[in-house]
Amino acid sequence: MARRKSRKKPITHRAIFICMMLSTFILTVVSGFIIHNILFEKSEQTKPNTPSQETASINKAYENTAEQSDALDRKPVEKSAQEKKDKIPVHFYTEEVSVPEKVNAMVANMTLEDKVGQMMVVGFQNDYLDGHIKTMIEDFHVGGIILYDRNMKNPKQVAKLNNDLQELSKGNQQKIPLYISIDQEGGNIVRMEDQVTHIPSQKVLGESGSSELVYNTALKTAKELMAMGIQVNFAPVLDLSDTDSRSFGKSPQLTAGFGKQAVSGLTEAGMTATLKHFPGNGRSNVDPHLDTSSVRADKMDLENGDIYPFKDIIKNEDNNNFFVMVTHIKYPAYDEENPASISSVIIQDLLRQKLGYQGLVVTDDLEMGAVNKYFSYEDLGYKAVEAGNDLLLVCHTLENQRKVYNGILDAVKSGKISERIIDEAVTRILTHKLLSLEKVTVNPDAASKEVGN
Repeated sequence: MARRKSRKKPITHRAIFICMMLSTFILTVVSGFIIHNILFEKSEQTKPNTPSQETASINKAYENTAEQSDALDRKPVEKSAQEKKDKIPVHFYTEEVSVPEKVNAMVANMTLEDKVGQMMVVGFQNDYLDGHIKTMIEDFHVGGIILYDRNMKNPKQVAKLNNDLQELSKGNQQKIPLYISIDQEGGNIVRMEDQVTHIPSQKVLGESGSSELVYNTALKTAKELMAMGIQVNFAPVLDLSDTDSRSFGKSPQLTAGFGKQAVSGLTEAGMTATLKHFPGNGRSNVDPHLDTSSVRADKMDLENGDIYPFKDIIKNEDNNNFFVMVTHIKYPAYDEENPASISSVIIQDLLRQKLGYQGLVVTDDLEMGAVNKYFSYEDLGYKAVEAGNDLLLVCHTLENQRKVYNGILDAVKSGKISERIIDEAVTRILTHKLLSLEKVTVNPDAASKEVGN
């Protein structure tokens, strides 16, 4: 039987598709293998061979970053308005800066010596700028001056003298003006008595029973003092006594009321008043100018009597309107060892904490016998600051003023007292000055017309 001749089958679409898929798979596997080998070889080439090479690589990167940072530092960058303001040297008369910001900047830029100087109020002997007061202003940068009759001839001369003092004080870096102060109580305690308007004693004012008279007397006194460039009056006296001409009387309530009127009258004319002599001199028969004494009374008796006028005014009046002057007398009920002026118990615990006083505390004159007989001036300086005083009065002698100043300075440097205490006091002083000393120079001719008329 003859064999049938075979026929080739045509290639179908399915076969073609299978061949293409198989080819793609083989190509993918081969390609993946090749790529893996290439990456592996490259990785081996770039791997650091030694630790030193790795460190060098890191150091090189750091150097490049530092160079970029330096380049950025050299490139001018527009600073914010606040940054620009912070760079401006801040002094007492710098504008567009709030009082707290200005005070903080000034204190931060002051040397310790500058700050200690701001805490001192000093006197001198002449009616012109002598070497004594120039030294205390230019070298010690004192914060204030106290005037006596020895400094005062007539209203025009006093105004010119105070202008000269203020101009001299502008030489300090911060351009901080001076407190110009005085004891103008009335009665026997009146400076330039023959030229100012008559000021009755506080005893006479108290006996009058007239609050209006007390107010008007204080207002007129302040206007005349301010016209001569004097901004701080160490008055009124709040000591309780029915015999002392410096006192309104024996009643704590009446003394508080008259004291308020006196403070209001002084404040109305732009002057800073001073309540003195905390916590009350009325029970003592010894003049603290001459020697020390002690008040033998318990706390309750003192706080319901002698201390009451201070407590009442502190509670009800703006504490920025007046200082509190602390006496050199001892009060064993509070502190058996120290006079009030160097007692932290009386100044910090009683006056600041218990009575809540927020203003400036000032010592009575540290050259008084009540303290200078028993302490060196160096010790008085640092003890007064340590106790909590903001302003220290040293009213007469250049030598003693230097000793008080150096006593404070040395105490801070030796660690006896913290510079933080100094900073807190100077912060209070500068804040008060910025809020109260709006105008420190005056017109001498206008002073002549105001005073005594």
